Amino acid sequence: MIAVLDYGAGNLRSVAKALEAVGAQPVVTSDARVVADASGLIVPGQGSAVDAMRNLDRLDLAEPIRAFVRSGRPFLGGCLGEQIIFESSDEGNQTCLGLLPGTCRRLPGGQKVPHMGWNSVDLRAAHPLLAGVPSGSFFYFVHSYYVDPADRSVVLGETDYGVRFASIVGRDNVFATQFHPEKSSETGLRIYRNFAALCERQPTPVPLTVPARV
Repeated sequence: MIAVLDYGAGNLRSVAKALEAVGAQPVVTSDARVVADASGLIVPGQGSAVDAMRNLDRLDLAEPIRAFVRSGRPFLGGCLGEQIIFESSDEGNQTCLGLLPGTCRRLPGGQKVPHMGWNSVDLRAAHPLLAGVPSGSFFYFVHSYYVDPADRSVVLGETDYGVRFASIVGRDNVFATQFHPEKSSETGLRIYRNFAALCERQPTPVPLTVPARV
């Protein structure tokens, strides 16, 4: 079972349908206990980092996300879900989850912002998440901010839009894309298929202890 986190950032049904299309078993949830039992976790989303972190705190989901990542099981962020896994965002000077070192910056002027539509991704490294995905493939983007990793070794793919930014990142069991795989046709589905395969390779998860909300 792959948990798709519902924290008020939208786009959940599209992600669930894409996972179903590749044979995975998604469960859309805001329950930390369901997250703790999952074999994989996807945090999608669109909107602002400020609202996202406020909602995660309100729903008591920030620490369960960190605990899930510490367990070693696969995590995938999409769009806003990529931005909030870094330490901070220039959007409202927001502190984020801190799963990877770095920050999130606003796209520079000189072109239309938000960056919306199809753009190519140049792959920097081979990775099981990207099996069968050719370098230069096009994906669908909608964003006004981009991630700026402190450790460039986490950058798996890059895209140009006024600045060359990290459009795919990954380290250990943490992966994220700035684009929306669920809106990116067959190539986006390939990433979900690869992620589901990574989840299947994991041993049966030992449920984490998550305090009941009061």
